[in-house]
Amino acid sequence: MNLFKLTKKSIKSLARAGVLQTAHGKIQTPFFMPIATRGSVKTLNSSEVKKIGAQIVLGNSYHLYLKPGLLIIKKSGGLRRFINWPGPILTDSGGFQVFSLDGKRQDSQPGGLVKVTDKGVEFKSVYDGSKHLFTPVSVIKMQKIFGSDIIMVLDQCVANPCARGKAQEAVERTLKWAEKSIEYKNSKLKTKRDKQIKNQKSKNLVFGSFNFGNLFAIVQGSLYKELRIHCARELVKLNFDGYAIGGLAVGESPEEMYKVLDYTVPELPEDKPRYLMGVGYPEQIVEAIRRGVDMFDCVIPTREARHGRLYYFNKSRKPTARPASPNQGELSAATFNTQSLFYQTINIKSAKFARDINPINPNSKIPELKEYSKAYLRHLFSVNEPLALRLATLNNLEFYINLMKEIRSAVKENKL
Repeated sequence: MNLFKLTKKSIKSLARAGVLQTAHGKIQTPFFMPIATRGSVKTLNSSEVKKIGAQIVLGNSYHLYLKPGLLIIKKSGGLRRFINWPGPILTDSGGFQVFSLDGKRQDSQPGGLVKVTDKGVEFKSVYDGSKHLFTPVSVIKMQKIFGSDIIMVLDQCVANPCARGKAQEAVERTLKWAEKSIEYKNSKLKTKRDKQIKNQKSKNLVFGSFNFGNLFAIVQGSLYKELRIHCARELVKLNFDGYAIGGLAVGESPEEMYKVLDYTVPELPEDKPRYLMGVGYPEQIVEAIRRGVDMFDCVIPTREARHGRLYYFNKSRKPTARPASPNQGELSAATFNTQSLFYQTINIKSAKFARDINPINPNSKIPELKEYSKAYLRHLFSVNEPLALRLATLNNLEFYINLMKEIRSAVKENKL
């Protein structure tokens, strides 16, 4: 059964709309996933995230594995019940944490936190120094315990810029791990089918359908076109449920990221969802969707909320607007600035908001954002009241969720 169905393709770009079926609900694409790193979207509870309109949340396997640990999550009935989230969940594999701790790797620095080999990733807990090993199979088993609807394979991410040799090594290791991952999934599905057939023949109890979760592979290759294309093509041969593009938004410019998408996305199957990991700013999301991407996650809306940076739509502009450019397939800071078209940000900590009694967001559907003033929110930040972080986070996540709603409508109306 195909778990992803395209419902509309734009005639103006490669943008598309569709539906991704999961065990815990259908998700309209394109979509953005709020990040619940340790089991919560920072400062919000699950019901608030749902009310904003989020369809799915992302959990961080690395952190959840360390704390609270697999035992308590399993005893709770899975991650969904543990965090009281009613909808689908995507969990990463921990591969990005390998990248983030790369400067302290054991193979390059004595006493470091991470050691990467073809077998997997050996690391020390940041909490107590205990040693652990993530392998392609163990991270899938871990995410099965979580009850994840979308399971990410183990991959190796590198920073940009990166030497070609190092990038190639990471690609080959990512491909080896991906092959082991899909072999494990196929073996489990075959075992389940064999049991069903055996029980049907013997007229014993018939097993129900076996939900493994959607297994996504991750395309790596840094900024090297031939490595990206090679990685994508080899992963497609393995027939995953979806494909992510990793290793971007890790040091390269937006223009470099767009170029990678221009030659990578066409290599991915049209009938499978495409996920750009860790991206990004609103204009980057729009540009990625124009290039055929369906899924996004990023810490920007929540992280910047905690620093007092709020996101707003410009009244006179829409995300679909785009100035004429002599090279429609190329972007540069000199010829194109999407941010100036459809949104703005403000620093609510600025002194100019000290006496601003206008609502935080008069266009919001969230009562608190319409009832509390900017002056009040600035006051909360100035005295370090936790409510400040919650209000700012509500504002920014609502902006991102509404952005995706507008984009889905724009695709269906051939405006993007």
